[in-house]
Amino acid sequence: MTTDPRHQELADLGSATVYEAGGRGRYVDADLIQILPGTGVAGPARTVRCGQDDNLMVHAAMAEVQPGEVLVLTMPEPRPVALVGDLLATQAKAQGAVAILVDAAVRDVDELAELGLPIWARWVRIKGAAKEIPGSIGEPVTVGGATINQADILILDADGVAIVEPERVDDVLEASRQREQKERIKRLKLQAGELSYDLDGLREKVESVT
Repeated sequence: MTTDPRHQELADLGSATVYEAGGRGRYVDADLIQILPGTGVAGPARTVRCGQDDNLMVHAAMAEVQPGEVLVLTMPEPRPVALVGDLLATQAKAQGAVAILVDAAVRDVDELAELGLPIWARWVRIKGAAKEIPGSIGEPVTVGGATINQADILILDADGVAIVEPERVDDVLEASRQREQKERIKRLKLQAGELSYDLDGLREKVESVT
């Protein structure tokens, strides 16, 4: 559950709808493993840049994460090294994080699933991280080609991760509602046998060149 009802509504609308309605803006262009299938969440990012193959700053972030936030954990170069396991995820949930996005690996997957905190990660690996290198919290990070700033709103679900600037939340939410309504009406027409080929004016594109 998020602390801002707008974020919950964005989560309910889904990352794909928000991405399209928001003008096809930023999104995480990477293969991600959804540790807890069937979950969808949204919340402001708490960005963390760790040292390479090191999770010292993940431990530090547990002292700063606020209820409703999404922890975004990165390294200079994504590698299959576990930045998060059962104990760190337990802390994150206890501190009120609604999700974790890990541009690296996680481990203790069975325990993570039982914990119930939604987590998206690049890999699952048993190799753990060191705890030696200071990094930063709250600075812009890059995940899957997308820059994520502290407090950007992330919408995460089975389709991926959409990113919305905080100042655009109300506009994107309204556009997403409208898109959802249009798709609901269109779905009824498709169920009745009509074709998107005609509803979307696509037939003309094909037949005009044949």
